Amino acid sequence: MPTDIVMPQMGESIFEGTITKWLKKPGDKVQRDEPLFEISTDKVDAEIPAPASGILQDIKVVEGNTVQVNTVVGTIAGEGESAAPAPAPSKASASVPVSPATPPSSAPSSPSVANSPAAEPARDEEDEHARSSPLVRKIAREHNVNLSQVPGTGMGGRITKQDIMAFLEKPAPAAGAPAVSARASAPAISSSAPSPRPTAPSAAAFPGDIVPMTQMRKIIAQRMIESRRTSAHVHCMFEVDITRIVQLRNKTKSAFEQRHGARLTFMPFFVRAVIIGLQQFPIVNASIETENIRYHRHVNVGIAVALDWGLIVPVLKNADELNFLGLQRGISDLGERSRSKKLKPEEVEGSTFTVTNPGQFGAVFGLPIINQPNSAILGVGGITKAPLVVTDNDGNDSIAIRSVVHLTLGYDHRLIDGAVADQFMAFVKKTLENWSEEVG
Repeated sequence: MPTDIVMPQMGESIFEGTITKWLKKPGDKVQRDEPLFEISTDKVDAEIPAPASGILQDIKVVEGNTVQVNTVVGTIAGEGESAAPAPAPSKASASVPVSPATPPSSAPSSPSVANSPAAEPARDEEDEHARSSPLVRKIAREHNVNLSQVPGTGMGGRITKQDIMAFLEKPAPAAGAPAVSARASAPAISSSAPSPRPTAPSAAAFPGDIVPMTQMRKIIAQRMIESRRTSAHVHCMFEVDITRIVQLRNKTKSAFEQRHGARLTFMPFFVRAVIIGLQQFPIVNASIETENIRYHRHVNVGIAVALDWGLIVPVLKNADELNFLGLQRGISDLGERSRSKKLKPEEVEGSTFTVTNPGQFGAVFGLPIINQPNSAILGVGGITKAPLVVTDNDGNDSIAIRSVVHLTLGYDHRLIDGAVADQFMAFVKKTLENWSEEVG
């Protein structure tokens, strides 16, 4: 009997996924647990392993299509079984609904009450939870949408992200004229032919070209707009002399790598200083929940990782309980598994504070957008040498060449006052400039 390949459920709150790439084609041999295809969800991009060994018999869901979890996306024939590829899937013969990847569009604006259809009796909260995901409900709340008005195309009438986005994009009907969907004029995308594989913008895309957004890019775009609409963004920047840290790293990095089998980078120094600062100023590690403030017990640090195809923020949980070596190993591990698409959904959830490093690409500093539901984010600029005025113990000034970095704190002014943000950053600056902790 052929083995079904299904769309996996990548976390409790994940109900659908987009196939972004098949790593095998029909007729290819596959080994159990060998990477078979790549998916993109609201949480992570991941490689999905083959459930069995054999021959990839057919592909039922082509690249670029979004389907519900547990949908059969292909089959594997066992050794000795007929592995002739099945006919290409057609819309009429599809046994489950397949939602084509949504074409790129500008971020929808919130519909006003006048533009919304007449309100219907609201379904009870339990029913709405049963037929929609947390992401869908979040979008509905932000746009004041009654989910009972949104038709669901998912299994059992479940409302998918595509459903609510299509509802939001629907223009208001003109007086005396029937409403027409914004997508009515666009040609339908048939599931019988492969969609163009979404690719990240690169040198291959020439001026004038139009390429589809990747699933990850759509999610990034949506979350950045949501963060701007949610938080009252303010930034402050501090210049920090990290000559002592640079000298310490240069002196110990070779022995550190030999002893621990890990590279010694600058990131754990910044993360460690942030953790100490957050313990002194817990409001910076807090978050807003409706009209309440949640003070988190631990520091879960989100580490922004730049990928060739986008950006992801894996989370180093309970970072306040790790020593310097633990921080370095944890940061390196999350970065490596982010790039190899080995992260689990729970590893990109639960951050309380985020650190991003635009300086690795040469930026002097950045003005990062807050990673919701955090209340603050630290941007680490590039480390450069600069002439600074240095005061010795006797109060004498001199000019010296020092290693300098510019740190920017983006914070939510709804929760954090400017004075507190500056005090927090002054503490982080002092910790870095007077570093005394052993690096192991």
